[in-house]
Amino acid sequence: MCFGLVMLFLCVSQTELAKVWVQHETDNWYGVMSQPHEESTGGDSHPYGVQRSSSGHARISRAVLGGGLTINTLPDNMTRVVEDYGKYYTWRSFGPEDQRTEELWVDMNDVRHGQVRVHGILSNSYNQAVKVALSFDFPFYGHYLRQITIATGGFIFTGEITHRMLTATQYIAPLMANFDPSYAKESTVQYLDNGEVFVVQWEQVRLPGKESEGVFTFQAALYKTGTITFSYRDIPLSLDGIGSAEHPVKAGLSDAFMVTQPSPQSPDAQQRTIHEYHRVEIDSTKITSFSAVEFTPLPTCLQHDSCELCLSSNQTSNCSWCNVLQRCSDGMDRHRQEWLDYACSEESKNATCEDYSSGDSSTGSSTTPEMEDVSSLTPLQKGCDDETKCHIFKTGNDVRTDSSTKSEGWANSGVIAGIAAALVLLLALILVALYINYHPTAASPLYLIQRRNDYWPSLKFQKQHPGYTEVEGEGRERDIIVEAGPC
Repeated sequence: MCFGLVMLFLCVSQTELAKVWVQHETDNWYGVMSQPHEESTGGDSHPYGVQRSSSGHARISRAVLGGGLTINTLPDNMTRVVEDYGKYYTWRSFGPEDQRTEELWVDMNDVRHGQVRVHGILSNSYNQAVKVALSFDFPFYGHYLRQITIATGGFIFTGEITHRMLTATQYIAPLMANFDPSYAKESTVQYLDNGEVFVVQWEQVRLPGKESEGVFTFQAALYKTGTITFSYRDIPLSLDGIGSAEHPVKAGLSDAFMVTQPSPQSPDAQQRTIHEYHRVEIDSTKITSFSAVEFTPLPTCLQHDSCELCLSSNQTSNCSWCNVLQRCSDGMDRHRQEWLDYACSEESKNATCEDYSSGDSSTGSSTTPEMEDVSSLTPLQKGCDDETKCHIFKTGNDVRTDSSTKSEGWANSGVIAGIAAALVLLLALILVALYINYHPTAASPLYLIQRRNDYWPSLKFQKQHPGYTEVEGEGRERDIIVEAGPC
């Protein structure tokens, strides 16, 4: 009995400690909002806490997630190795004495660059992020983006799945730190988009607890060509002096992919994991006032749209062609889930473009549906208990299951039956009308004539005018956001 009470006390104590730890971690999580008339791309709204594992990976605690989402990032000691690969970007840094530094700075007061928008929410918030649509397709690690998320902490989030740990991966960070634009009136977060470049500028922002150290002014520019530039105007502290106790301090690029796998706790549940596959970190000593960094994108496997270019291009390496997806990839990109589902790695082993072309010609020349291997064409269809019972019918480029053909047959039978019923009803009405016309003295026609409209009481309908009235709650005012134009 005493042993049971002791164990119960320990469990309660551990639960309370976990609640305190979660509450402490949530102080630095970002709230994500959408621009007006834009919908969120989805994601989890549950809080996520970070723990550091023994292998050096930053991993989201599964106890807090409940098996929903896990984030794995690269170990810190692999940063330089990843950077030296030069697989996705090359970059150069420029100091105060370089002319290129001034050329890369985008003057937000110059009307020739386009209309500048001072974001009212971000300029008056702390630990907030807002989604903004781009006017052009921006290539990032070979993927084309049309929407990004601007954060008050000096970085841009590029992921499709929004969560509250935006600082972990999938970012463009000129200077990620614990900035608070709401501290002073002159602190703003502004951006412009002229169709060729998208620029975000954090102007005169300060660090909580270090306001007296001075203001930070810097910007990130995303060009339509895929080039990324970081420009720094006022940097009163070094990155080491900023401190990362309350907020991660980073400068560079990062991308990741998400895969869905069965949860170890429950086979029926699915667990999503975000894996960081590449990161570039800038040398912190290069970030000073009146400095700049320019990233130039390199060709990736994703840009090849044919098997021949994919396997023979000398601009890329380790590329494989997945004929089912008609995609070139090395398997390490945001399409990783499809690459695994369609077993593209197995399909591309020891395969040549001639093998694919001969296979396509043989299937395309015949109109007779052929039986194909399910595992090589598509993931297993849901509802098929036995793999031997799941078949794929392929005619030309169309792929469908045998269950879909049966459902199409039932749908066609229903349409035919409905048309036949309508024709029978129409024919019956015509016959009744002819009978009444030629036999007006019969009992049934006389019954209908005696009860014509004169015998029925008139129905009175009160005319109504539907309308909508907007009701404001007492003591509350409408929230009005005013975006200031350029001064």
